[in-house]
Amino acid sequence: MYRALTAIFLGAMAVPALAQMTPVGLWRNVDDKTGEAKAEIRIAESAGVLSGMITTRLGKEVKPDDVCDKCSDDRKDKPILGLEIIRGAKKAEGKEVWEGGKILDPENGRNYTLRLTPVEGGKKLEVRGSFGPFGRTQTWVRIP
Repeated sequence: MYRALTAIFLGAMAVPALAQMTPVGLWRNVDDKTGEAKAEIRIAESAGVLSGMITTRLGKEVKPDDVCDKCSDDRKDKPILGLEIIRGAKKAEGKEVWEGGKILDPENGRNYTLRLTPVEGGKKLEVRGSFGPFGRTQTWVRIP
């Protein structure tokens, strides 16, 4: 009986740690050039598929009425605040990586192939956007 209770207790303690090794949650991204925080993005999961939207915009140059005028799909001329920038990523089998989706850069309107990799126990998220052989990786920080 004691062993069973101990196992249940330890199992329950492990759940929050495992839950953090997912991209689901609230993240802050940082401008590659200035080092300043740019936005907060909430990533959600539905039926095994991730989506992410800009919940807060940060920075001196931000205007509340900014729209994605360079977007070419259904997000054209939509407000950047609340804009869905991550679509369609799924967990790779046997790995702690989510891929197969797209990420939108609202500054240039381009969609990039996406890979999301939680690192440092889920405290950070490596966000890789690529176009053919070219790409870049940003590190986003989880907001508790």
